[in-house]
Amino acid sequence: MRVEEADPKGLVRESYRIDGITSGECRSIFIDWALSLPVGADQADALRSLIAHYAMDLPDHPMSVVLQDALVPAEAPRRKGGRAARMGL
Repeated sequence: MRVEEADPKGLVRESYRIDGITSGECRSIFIDWALSLPVGADQADALRSLIAHYAMDLPDHPMSVVLQDALVPAEAPRRKGGRAARMGL
């Protein structure tokens, strides 16, 4: 995927240009980026494209960390509650 397709509004590109940007600000920008992807776009493919284009040169930038973290699959939710939880089992 081309970088222009992966970042249609240039949000990620601009985050790398902001001096002193924090990880919290990068996470907020990331949410905006994720919501701006076209319907049906492959988010993982877009992330890999952005990482290759931006994060390889700036691995310690807060947005690089956010992009890398986004590729890590979330853990499956575990059930919390029920009799076993009440009984401390």
